[in-house]
Amino acid sequence: MENSNIKLFVILVFLSSLLQLCKASKLRFDGKNGEFRILQVADMHYGDGKTTPCEDVLPEQMHSCSDLNTTAFILRMIHAEKPHLIVFTGDNIFGFDAKDAVKSMNAAFAPAISSNIPWAAILGNHDQQSTLSREGVMKHIVGMKNTLSLLNPPDIPDIDGFGNYNLEVQGIEGSKLANKSVLNLYFLDSGDYSTVPSIPGYGWIKPSQQFWFQRTSTKLKKTYMHNSNAKKAPAPGLAYFHIPLPEYSRFDSSNFTGVRQEGISSASINSGFFTTMVEAGDVKAVFAGHDHINDFCGKLMDINLCYAGGFGYHAYGKAGWSRRARMVVASLEKTGKGGWGAVKSIKTWKRLDDEHLTTIDTQMLWSKSSTGKVLRV
Repeated sequence: MENSNIKLFVILVFLSSLLQLCKASKLRFDGKNGEFRILQVADMHYGDGKTTPCEDVLPEQMHSCSDLNTTAFILRMIHAEKPHLIVFTGDNIFGFDAKDAVKSMNAAFAPAISSNIPWAAILGNHDQQSTLSREGVMKHIVGMKNTLSLLNPPDIPDIDGFGNYNLEVQGIEGSKLANKSVLNLYFLDSGDYSTVPSIPGYGWIKPSQQFWFQRTSTKLKKTYMHNSNAKKAPAPGLAYFHIPLPEYSRFDSSNFTGVRQEGISSASINSGFFTTMVEAGDVKAVFAGHDHINDFCGKLMDINLCYAGGFGYHAYGKAGWSRRARMVVASLEKTGKGGWGAVKSIKTWKRLDDEHLTTIDTQMLWSKSSTGKVLRV
């Protein structure tokens, strides 16, 4: 019996690893313009659709405003920005107001699915407050159409949380980097609430998750820098999770781009993940949600810490302050013979859900001569 259990475990790990490999290899830079475009959708707070009212909108908007406004905003963004990947960074549904978690998730993610665009999701602190546990929510997401989301790394069975995984974005087909990941995306479950009685407040990224991140980062750097077509520096990485790190509180209006209109609702302790990323050296930017009326980006120790700003209409916000989304675009360098090389720059901007889908705060996050300054456009 013991040998049978071991064999079953090995088979399950193999199948899970195969699924992860298949999903991780689906992303590639656009051969026409050398770009990879990511749309971040933070805090949809989806409930039950057209019967779920909006929060914090102008009085004249209230009578016709519902979850369907959130759906319409996603569709507008997809049409305008034509992303290669959509990333949902938690609180995708607002569990207390979702009578059926499966139905709410199906409706919330429907625009991404119907558009046939690859998408990835992580959990926030409200996703599990309906009819499914956190594990159940993430398992449902993993099984949905067009998603690249994964439950957890198969070779670390005791990792904390659900939805810790990475995705690799390969170079342009036919180029020397066609089979290498030139942009690495890390997704982590930042938890919901503390389970330690002596520590109040929100959850945090645990040591087991940091160990996975370190090991994954090291493996990716080794592949990129030491195998065929080796590069001298690591491929840039981006990290996505829901709850902001305590280091977000290190900024004020003099050293960030965007606005801070509420406190930084991070965990009440610092688990050291920012230091872990600094030591790894490949992550150039972090993207969080959670605090809906903060939308700034600031650079600390060569890592940009960014909010997306609140997207969903059933989430709290600020009347008259438009819901918004964050775009991130990585661009490849041109090689001498008209081909494509490694990533040369990563830019970001936000789009407002107003009449014109106004673009604001265009900013260079990283380049080979990084400045972190706002671009005047």
